[in-house]
Amino acid sequence: MAEPVNCEQPEGELVIRTIAMPADTNFNGDIFGGWLISQMDLGGIVAARAISKSRATTVAIDGMKFRRPVKVGDTICCYAKLVKVGNTSMTFKIMAWANESGITDRKCVTEALFTYVAIDEKGMPIPVYR
Repeated sequence: MAEPVNCEQPEGELVIRTIAMPADTNFNGDIFGGWLISQMDLGGIVAARAISKSRATTVAIDGMKFRRPVKVGDTICCYAKLVKVGNTSMTFKIMAWANESGITDRKCVTEALFTYVAIDEKGMPIPVYR
């Protein structure tokens, strides 16, 4: 299960920054949770590739809890903190923070543990090289 959120400061390295757009909304006008998970996963794969120096693939997402909605125009920043390295796997705590319309102070939106596996060109697991 994920560690408690530190809602005062992001943890780890900024791995992606983007803006929530109207095409990414649900019928309530809020951003789809799936879109946000996708952004977090993209940021996590950037971090995983940097650690493994290889291709990587997502194998698990644990402990996702949405804390507040994301609105159109919010700037989303995803941070990745390496928490565990196995033989072929890497686990990151990935946190998403939002700035309302890119102006207000950032607020913690969600976090989860994402696990990636280093893979070769054929998609087979390989050792993580650090």
